[in-house]
Amino acid sequence: MADRSVLAHPLFTGISTAHLSSLLAELARPWVVGVEGRRHQVRGGARKRAPGAGARHQLVFVDRLVATLIHLRHDLPHAVLTLLYEVDRSTMTCAVGEVRRLLAVRGFAVPDQPGVRLRTLEDVFAYAQAEGVQLRLDATEIQVRRPAAGRGGRRAFVSGKKKQNTMKATVIADDQGRILWTDALRPGRMHDATAARTAGIGRCLDHFDLVQVLLDDGYLGLSRDHHVKALTPPRKLRPGAIAPLVELRERQRHDHSSQRITVEHALADHKRWKQLQRWIHRRDRLPDTYQAVGVLISDRTTTA
Repeated sequence: MADRSVLAHPLFTGISTAHLSSLLAELARPWVVGVEGRRHQVRGGARKRAPGAGARHQLVFVDRLVATLIHLRHDLPHAVLTLLYEVDRSTMTCAVGEVRRLLAVRGFAVPDQPGVRLRTLEDVFAYAQAEGVQLRLDATEIQVRRPAAGRGGRRAFVSGKKKQNTMKATVIADDQGRILWTDALRPGRMHDATAARTAGIGRCLDHFDLVQVLLDDGYLGLSRDHHVKALTPPRKLRPGAIAPLVELRERQRHDHSSQRITVEHALADHKRWKQLQRWIHRRDRLPDTYQAVGVLISDRTTTA
């Protein structure tokens, strides 16, 4: 058996020891509640043995959490984790699935406000309006396996930009590049602005009057509908424009890019986790994985 204290090292998990300890303290009770709830459903009633009686878990919760983090960070197969922890393959698969879902529903951390989590898009816009935060929004695509031949909706995953089968995530960050929200992933063929509208960005811009969002040229339609709140770079000038106007436009585009670059850095931080570089598993598990990684990164950057 591998030394489990070594497996908990930040090089394997991707997070610090202090961060791992806080995750253990936060998630241990929800995991126990979930386990007991499933047992209660299977039994059809309350337990008949005293608490602590019966068979023990082959894989305690700390090992389940560490194994899940290693799987997310390095995409280590379940079969390899099974050998490291000397458990059955099904035990490891169930453990990773349970902990991944717990990580995904935690919500995103708020800078300088420990204990406060942002779980919905409305929470993010309310926080931005209350704190005067200017948001940055962008989309990223992750290559996925091609759907089986003859299956409906196969073309929906073919990205016009990447020329690959992808799924698209919309991400919101603040001016320091700290992740505040990620959307449920959508087929890569969907346009960036359409994905943002489908997620409810337009409705939030209508409701929260003081919030501004910096966008790139892919969101011109959203900028047209919300001219003052959804800010895109200045458009290209007509041919023959005078030099002072050209220089002014270039300065404005440079300033806009300099302010919006933080969300690009946030997206790059996601891709350091190997599972988000190229997804080779079932597509229905990718949304929870992306949420889990985004939440972990938001924890790590709250004091940045």
